[in-house]
Amino acid sequence: MLISTPAREVAEPIARPPRAAGDPRLRAPPGRNGPAHNAIGPQPPPVGRRTYDRGVTEPILVLVANAGDGSISTFRLSGGVLEQLAVTEGLNGCSTFAVDSARDLVFAGVKGQPAGIVTLKLDRGTGRLEQVSRLDLPGGGMNYLALTREGKGLLGASYGGGYGITARVTEGVVGQPVSQITFPNLHSVLPSADGRFAYFVSLGADLLAQYAIDDDFGLAPLEPETVGAPEGSGPRHLVLNEAQDAVYVLTEFSGELLRYVRDVRTGLLELKDAAPVFDPSKGLTHSRFGADPRAEHLIWGADLHFGGQGRWLWATERTESTLGAASVSDNGSLAAPTGFTITETQPRGFAISPDGAYLVAAGERSTDVALYAVDEDRLDLLQRAETGHGANWVRFV
Repeated sequence: MLISTPAREVAEPIARPPRAAGDPRLRAPPGRNGPAHNAIGPQPPPVGRRTYDRGVTEPILVLVANAGDGSISTFRLSGGVLEQLAVTEGLNGCSTFAVDSARDLVFAGVKGQPAGIVTLKLDRGTGRLEQVSRLDLPGGGMNYLALTREGKGLLGASYGGGYGITARVTEGVVGQPVSQITFPNLHSVLPSADGRFAYFVSLGADLLAQYAIDDDFGLAPLEPETVGAPEGSGPRHLVLNEAQDAVYVLTEFSGELLRYVRDVRTGLLELKDAAPVFDPSKGLTHSRFGADPRAEHLIWGADLHFGGQGRWLWATERTESTLGAASVSDNGSLAAPTGFTITETQPRGFAISPDGAYLVAAGERSTDVALYAVDEDRLDLLQRAETGHGANWVRFV
């Protein structure tokens, strides 16, 4: 049973006095001059940097999944302040959802016996979510959901079940899977922007599986069906660039961003190069399947998203709880981050606002989310707001 309750109180924004030089949230990245990079107060923008007029940003909603509480928190972001509107409970173990903003529908993956996908209707005024329908998934719950073709199709990846699906969506109701594929520990899936292709990421097999999507949302393997990632790297989440000619994958065990060039006509991928996105000053070492990264101080990559109109690719690392931005050149190649921001503890999920001005990060071992102003590859903490236990998925709506 779903229960939507209004927020108990509005989280207060953080007052931002000048910070001490040793504050990790304002430390100068290696190779940069600290005073210039860390200047407080209005500064003339460096040549080539984009600035944002945050005062004209329209109110927008932010949804955060709290897997530990089985809930989704709804926030309103306006004028650089997060206000919690409501918390919807009864979503057992929810750690992923996909949003159809045009129809105000949220498709949430839930755990349990059986697991399933719950369709929710969002009330933008109150932030409450009401159940519309549910699809049971006896084979195991989804760890990643994505919509395609203007919300008419849904793709899902199940880590524990080791399978991926496509399904038709009709008036908010998710139908039975049309296609199902199997690879060990599938962690994510995304379609191409035109809805013609789908890419599934298998952490367990160190590969990406590539398919054409037919008119009925069936999957047809490309030739070859899979393209490899470096052995033992543990590919996890992916993004496609705006031009759709590159796919970037964050690895969990090696903490790298892998760049695959993509043929926009055939959909085929080819691995080109990689760049690290973990803090090299922390002494982290390569992880492996089944290891405890916190106990052994191992790399633990989690999530990635584009910022700065595609010029930066942000990624999180959970052992040291960092956010870092790799620069993306005009030809799509990557350069490692030159600085890192310490954020919420064990940051599994985050998102960047559509205008690129704000970033919201959630930590699995924190009950707060952090709101940042984004300035190219820098973050300025604006506010921390209570959300719930096990927060691990964030989306702007």
